Amino acid sequence: MKLYQKDIDKEIERYTVGDDYLLDENLLVFDIKASIAHAKMLGKIGILSSDETKKLVNALQSIVKLEIHQDDEDVHTAIENFLVKKLGDLGKKIHTGRSRNDQVTVAMRLYTKEHILEAQSKVKDLINEMNNFAQKNNYLLPGYTHMQKAMPSSISMWIAGYVAALSDCLWSLSKAYDLTDQNPLGSAAGYGTNLDLDKNYTSKLLGFSKEQVTTYVQLSRGLIESESIFVLSQIMDVVAKLSTDLLLFTTSEFDYFSLPDSFVTGSSIMPQKKNYDVFELARAKSKVVFGNLVTVKSLSSSLPSGYNRDFQLLKKPLFDSFDTTISTLSVFKKVFENLIVNKKKISDAMTPELYATEKAYALVKKGIPFRDAYMEVKKEFE
Repeated sequence: MKLYQKDIDKEIERYTVGDDYLLDENLLVFDIKASIAHAKMLGKIGILSSDETKKLVNALQSIVKLEIHQDDEDVHTAIENFLVKKLGDLGKKIHTGRSRNDQVTVAMRLYTKEHILEAQSKVKDLINEMNNFAQKNNYLLPGYTHMQKAMPSSISMWIAGYVAALSDCLWSLSKAYDLTDQNPLGSAAGYGTNLDLDKNYTSKLLGFSKEQVTTYVQLSRGLIESESIFVLSQIMDVVAKLSTDLLLFTTSEFDYFSLPDSFVTGSSIMPQKKNYDVFELARAKSKVVFGNLVTVKSLSSSLPSGYNRDFQLLKKPLFDSFDTTISTLSVFKKVFENLIVNKKKISDAMTPELYATEKAYALVKKGIPFRDAYMEVKKEFE
């Protein structure tokens, strides 16, 4: 049941609520955590008695699962309805000094911080597994430019490039975490309240490194989310390029690598087919995450200061980007745990033309100008 309006047209309600009440299941644990901090702060500044604070905190901590209905509209209302049902008028006091605007923002920040840490952990796991794979299989491998054989490389060199890219993404994730690590609680509808709220206290309780400037809270919506999604899109882009390599190297024409049958799919018409769909879908999902970034940037671009309902649509692309990236990283760790190297195929692929540049430099070391050495070696392959 909505707390502020009860006679809204049902079609308008469906349109304005959308799937927000379903998406808010992702925020339940974080909204409870923020509400507990807020209740303790209200007790600290004397708005609530110690007994009232204790009752509210206990009630909030008792929530294990809470169904959020369309007529609740969001998780914040569902929690307040629960408190009112359990504690009567005391439950109505939880909203003192808050707006749903700073409620959703603090919950989103807590969600994002936790999921950035999870993404970092998954990236590190994948890096470790890729390094393990390279150490166990340090064989020569053709290096390609313009999709043609170019120079000698190795599995270790090939892996090292992707590891370096993912390592840079780890650094970027830490910067996104720092940007997210600002406490918006206390900004209310965007301009604060005349209550002497202790923002520093809620920051300590919630683990934020600093309080956010009140009028910046709404201005930062979309900006801060897009920073995280941008890094996630970078991670997915690295995985997409890796996927294209693996799709190429697992074709029958190359056959450098393969996966167990349990990792590939079959064809509905061709009995012999083994499809490496996991790589194709990872590549496609990288575009979805990039699309989420465009969505968030578009939604928040050129809006006026203060709260705008457009912000409601920021949740879905943020949640989807984290879910997609984290699950993809987990899958690719499993891929490198099970990737099989065809040593003979790789060895056979190390054909003479790969060493052409090496031959040219051998002549250079004898004092022949590079361009003359280049032309002399080139004649061997014409």
